[in-house]
Amino acid sequence: MPRQSYPRDRFDDLPAGSGRVGAHRAENPRMRVGVVLLWAVAATIVLVAVGIFGSLIVSGKIVLFPAATESAVAIPTVTPTIDTSYTVLVLNATSESGLATEVKNELIAQGWSEQNVNASNASGSFDTTTVYYADEDAYAAALGLAVIVGATDVEFDENYPIAGVSTTQLTVVLGSDQLGDDSASSTD
Repeated sequence: MPRQSYPRDRFDDLPAGSGRVGAHRAENPRMRVGVVLLWAVAATIVLVAVGIFGSLIVSGKIVLFPAATESAVAIPTVTPTIDTSYTVLVLNATSESGLATEVKNELIAQGWSEQNVNASNASGSFDTTTVYYADEDAYAAALGLAVIVGATDVEFDENYPIAGVSTTQLTVVLGSDQLGDDSASSTD
């Protein structure tokens, strides 16, 4: 192949020592092998750690935001006390007549005065014997009365004192759970 000749131009007439002419790119500086290796190791450690923790979170072995739990609240315990200063109304809500009078006599034997214990019949029927109290401070006395009469429930009800009686009244409603006892029949 013959050599082609190109027409002469201005670049053909440049002096040899005049310096660079045209676009020249600088060579990449040599990268240090130690720095590259250090960055590669650091990136590998970070990616492995993220992968491990991510898989633990996804599998549920690590919980980032645990559900709020309710703290245990100590419920104060009340010791049943027998307080004979309370007025007691005993209502018979069973089919057996005289049951309220029997409980009244038992309360008088436990220390209540006869004028502080009243016995009567209830207008309806109850399944369980319940002691009602109308004053928050009477809870311990209601528990003590429940132990004496064998009541299974003790409930706060501000509507239970009868009109004209102080709120220091406790009301016992005898339920059908009292019928299994050996009790003599008498009229109320």
